[in-house]
Amino acid sequence: MTALTWVSLAVGLSASVEDLARRRVSNWIPLTAAAAGVGIHFYANGWKGALSAALGLVAGFLVFLVFYLLGGMGGGDVKLMAGFGAIVGIERLLPAALWTAGIGGIIACAVLAARACKRWRRAGGKAGGPAETEREKSIPYAPAIAMGALLSLVP
Repeated sequence: MTALTWVSLAVGLSASVEDLARRRVSNWIPLTAAAAGVGIHFYANGWKGALSAALGLVAGFLVFLVFYLLGGMGGGDVKLMAGFGAIVGIERLLPAALWTAGIGGIIACAVLAARACKRWRRAGGKAGGPAETEREKSIPYAPAIAMGALLSLVP
């Protein structure tokens, strides 16, 4: 496995665990991803590699900024995608974003189905049920971002 894969695994695992447990991603996680991505790309390909990582960081941020501004995603997810953008570089950012969107859609469907079943059971088999809390309404997206970035690194 390459250094980029190891960093992706470590960052993805850290972000996923925190997002699942607390529904947030601490700033140190995407910052670590960004620094490692730029550093590894610079080491491997010089300034050209560092530029690819920097462009990946900016593009990764911009890709999910739209969803954040529309209220469909948290700021930590946007920063995390920026960090992964530096890891995968500008060349692999589009595949990473597409993998992330696909995996995120699958996760969202599974979570919504599980929540509907839970509400149905709470309501005694009748339609409806008690309202969800804010925590129950959110869907952690860090696992999808991490898996999408990892899959984009597969040759």
